[in-house]
Amino acid sequence: MSSLLESRAARRPASGRRHGIGFWVVAAAFTTAMAYSTVPAPLFPLYVAREGFSTFAVTVVFAAFALGVVISLLLAGHVSDWVGRKTILVPALGLEVVSALLFLSGTGLPVLVVARVVNGLGVGMIAATATAYLADLHARHRPDASAHRFEIVSTAANIGGLGLGALVAGALAQYAGSPLSTPYAVLAVLLVVSMIAVALVPETVTRRQVRYRPQRISAGHGAAGLGAFSAFAVFGVFTSVSPGFVAGELHHPSRTLAGLVVFTVFGGAALAQTLTGGLPLAARRRLGLSAQASGVLLVVTGMYATSFPLFLLGGAIAGVGAGVQFKAAIGVVAATTAPAQRGEALAGLFFVAYLGMSVPSLSIGLATRFLDATTVMTWFAAILLVVLAALAAPRRS
Repeated sequence: MSSLLESRAARRPASGRRHGIGFWVVAAAFTTAMAYSTVPAPLFPLYVAREGFSTFAVTVVFAAFALGVVISLLLAGHVSDWVGRKTILVPALGLEVVSALLFLSGTGLPVLVVARVVNGLGVGMIAATATAYLADLHARHRPDASAHRFEIVSTAANIGGLGLGALVAGALAQYAGSPLSTPYAVLAVLLVVSMIAVALVPETVTRRQVRYRPQRISAGHGAAGLGAFSAFAVFGVFTSVSPGFVAGELHHPSRTLAGLVVFTVFGGAALAQTLTGGLPLAARRRLGLSAQASGVLLVVTGMYATSFPLFLLGGAIAGVGAGVQFKAAIGVVAATTAPAQRGEALAGLFFVAYLGMSVPSLSIGLATRFLDATTVMTWFAAILLVVLAALAAPRRS
């Protein structure tokens, strides 16, 4: 009997170690997948030069990604709860590889749009599933610990990965050969390695038979929804059109600098989300609104002054504000929604957020066909400031 107890005790730490290693494997795969999704950002000016795309065409390619994410979130983002995390995560990483192969196959607009839709479909599945997987693995590895480590790592992998991908892609495009191929090839290899590694991670969900239905979404989030929309509008503009602004209006054609802008925005958002976790919700909202407002004003000032440092500083501050504002919006929805409706409420919030990522970017792309980019960004800043002022206005009880 004692030997049996000793055997069980020996197996338990080994199992915990496997979940601990699996936690970091999934975190690395999550980071890689999110990094891949911003690889095209610093490359858009190269597509423009080669194919003659307009800024509007670039934003259409970018919006295709948001469309794929929304479709995937609604149709498959919740399925891992009953079929298993790996059952969803491994094929989702495979979709990212397919997207990379599409990018490697050509530079025409239809190919790019399809590649970005596939990219978005994969990310919508990965974002929800990998976050849940990290929470499961953290709980199995450290059952008595707080969720602080999980929150930091998942934020760094998600938001930080978005910034890292643009920075790596920009550097590869700048210093390696074949700038429209090498970044995708490198990330495709890393994604394949991630698929193999995740396949070896312990499963944390017992498969069960559940009648399938799409994820329900609920609207009517009021200020939280508007806050999420404004935050993702900042992310969308910097990911889709800011590399073109850096190359054109600011006269810096370096792909590394274009990637640095995107990295700074998302890096600021990830860092701010991590550091402000202990702040009260009201304080986070105030910080998010003020940082977004001051950041976007600095961005426009940098464009008028043709100052890259001002533009970059404004992007960093706007990223901080957007990151904190979005985290505050999630906090409001989670705190004011009954547990049974929380999933559909958050799905609705993400739906509104990705509208914010795509609609303003498309509008800016369309407007640049008739106005210069600095004027268009001035109008974007003015509209965003009106939205932020509405969010900051006192609410009647």
